Amino acid sequence: MRKHVKGNVSWVGYIDWELEKFHGDDYSIKNGSSQNAYLIEEEKTVLIDTVWVPHSDEFVENLEREIDLKKIDFIVANHGECDHSGSLVTLMEKIPETPIFCTANAVKSLEGQFGKRGWNFRVVKTKDTLEIGNGKSLVFVEMPMLHWPDSMATFLTGDNILFSNDAFGQHYAVEELFDGKADPCLLWKEAMKYYANILTPFSPMVTKKLAEIGGFNLPIEMIAPSHGAIWAEAPARIVEKYAAWADAYQEDQVTVAYDTMWEGTAKLAHAIAQELHAQSPETVVKVFNISKADKNEVMTEVFKSRAIAVGSPTVSNSYLSSMAGWLEFLKQLKFRNKKAAAFGCHGWSGEGVKLLQQKLKEAGFTVVEENVRSLWNPGEADYAEIPGLARALLS
Repeated sequence: MRKHVKGNVSWVGYIDWELEKFHGDDYSIKNGSSQNAYLIEEEKTVLIDTVWVPHSDEFVENLEREIDLKKIDFIVANHGECDHSGSLVTLMEKIPETPIFCTANAVKSLEGQFGKRGWNFRVVKTKDTLEIGNGKSLVFVEMPMLHWPDSMATFLTGDNILFSNDAFGQHYAVEELFDGKADPCLLWKEAMKYYANILTPFSPMVTKKLAEIGGFNLPIEMIAPSHGAIWAEAPARIVEKYAAWADAYQEDQVTVAYDTMWEGTAKLAHAIAQELHAQSPETVVKVFNISKADKNEVMTEVFKSRAIAVGSPTVSNSYLSSMAGWLEFLKQLKFRNKKAAAFGCHGWSGEGVKLLQQKLKEAGFTVVEENVRSLWNPGEADYAEIPGLARALLS
């Protein structure tokens, strides 16, 4: 079922209330999501993006009920990832000659995923335009690494809608489509989670791209991403948030992340949190056991933090395997301008804390020298080290 967006633009995507994970199992979904596709019907009819394979048959069938598929003059593939392109195979079997406008890298992506099917690709670059009648045109803007090399956005003149694909999106189901109808707390929470876990590694590119788009002086009145709510009420708000989030973002928060075997490291984690709060009552302090907490939620809190404390017992001359995976994810996200400290218990060799410090440095954190390295279970001497660690993180 189509839903009206603005002018002669309709939403023809899929609201996925049951979705619980994304990117394999790498991203958690708590409030549903959507794959947004859009239909523009001017003198020329344009389909912008599709939905992914599990819903491809339903997508094409719904589209056929709304419009004669042969009336689709152009398809715009803003991004080749399968959650946006998954219905192309089914759709192109019915309209095989329809031109597909996309970047050169998107051709590689689409042919890499679906094979060379002889599709009619029209490669576009930044500022290329496509006239669609009634005085309106599409303006293409390459958006490499927001968040794949092939990504682009498409601007519709006249209606002044930026179809931004993955940029400015959220994994959040909003049946009513628009930001003004969404729960604002959930909307901004999911927007930040999306940025923190997907776009943070590319923040320097986000900053440059926002400046470039700003230089085009496009009169953007609406931002229509490929996931989540459409930004219709003062869309500049999400652009401003992206600018802030891309600029080594932090709030007055410290996050303590740990795993434990026999609760010794857990005791240290909670003692560190209490000391942080005691020294700086206005600072938000949060504690997570990473083997129990949702990793994407934890990384969103790390994104907000100015410092973190990371703890694990020493196991097999290293740290717990749960911590190893978490640290690798932390490194991938390339956080900037944040401090870190390490702590943990040990029984024999005791090198876990030193290895944690090394990994935190590799992840781009400024690691303080102060640490807590407890033999067996924490004792008075170990707890006496905590105030110095807290001061170092807060300074």
